[in-house]
Amino acid sequence: MRLVYFSPVPWASFSQRAHKFVEWLHTKRDGEVLWIDPYPTRLPMLEDFQRLKPKGINNTRLTTNGNKPAWLTVLRPRALPIEPLFGVGMLNRLLWNEVLQTIDAFLEEGECLLSIGKPSELAELVLSQHPTIPSHYDAMDDFPAFYRGMSRTAMKKRECEIASRVSLILASSTALADRFAKYSSNVVLVFNACAVENLPPINNLFVKESGTPILGYVGTIGHWFDWPLVFELAESNPSMCIRLIGPIYAMPPAPLPRNIELLPPIDHATAIRAMQEFSVGLIPFKRTELTASVDPIKYYEYRAMGLPVISSRFGEMARREGQTGVFLVDADSNLSILVRTAMSCETDIIEIQEFRTANSWETRFGTAGILP
Repeated sequence: MRLVYFSPVPWASFSQRAHKFVEWLHTKRDGEVLWIDPYPTRLPMLEDFQRLKPKGINNTRLTTNGNKPAWLTVLRPRALPIEPLFGVGMLNRLLWNEVLQTIDAFLEEGECLLSIGKPSELAELVLSQHPTIPSHYDAMDDFPAFYRGMSRTAMKKRECEIASRVSLILASSTALADRFAKYSSNVVLVFNACAVENLPPINNLFVKESGTPILGYVGTIGHWFDWPLVFELAESNPSMCIRLIGPIYAMPPAPLPRNIELLPPIDHATAIRAMQEFSVGLIPFKRTELTASVDPIKYYEYRAMGLPVISSRFGEMARREGQTGVFLVDADSNLSILVRTAMSCETDIIEIQEFRTANSWETRFGTAGILP
């Protein structure tokens, strides 16, 4: 089976759910994949032109998929950032002639699946031109919540139209599954997972150097990052190190406490090694409309490494209260006691292996009923 995949992220970005899905499908059906890189689906904003880089902080974007396999072809559609404007979409369609011809030729060569990882006019156009081809929408984020104004309205409308047309909807969180249930009776909850094949052997997880306990976070620090919570964690646990690794797009609101370390972005393999030094994995996200639909991959990586997780009560994490190794922060939480309770939580080899098996991408996609 061949696949046309409209991706929410470029192929050359670090490996994410999108990459894991196409790799899984190719492994299962040994088919070729036509990967469509995303193009601008919103109007430009002022911050797009204010690309300031704070002194001393490395915000370099890492790319880890520069080498693509022989079975995958990447298309990069050209487009003007005007998609939300009514009636001007024809301008972009003129730029898509070659892309559309390539997609049509690919679809004509045999059994094929059409997968949409992000709503766009191009994806909707191809979906409407090929209504008999099995299709699905992988709703892995609340895409309209990323946008504002006209761009938000247009994205919401396009997402609804695509959701109403596809054969199947995959939802990465309970909130998204509930939201799309009104568009289709064929909605499957497919949580995120982690690449367990890239994790260190379980026995290696129990060999740690003694020293200052590290409460660690690896990932982007954006507008959803709860800096006040991180400051409170640092001030409530002065003998511990708060280590934050990743690009910073939302600056801290005040000078950092002495026990907070900011480290630059690193590739995934290096990030896994860095996590082995953590005593606790942090997921300090704000509770917003955007995070209400999020199932963080960080959770799966932390737990698959045997780490206890301290998280704010957002999105899918709020539904994990009481699960082994999960400690949620509330407004009245004593953060000193919470941290020490988390650090006293031990996970044995059998529990970690069972978690890895249940939360691999192979298990996740394989039990979703995606393939006919």
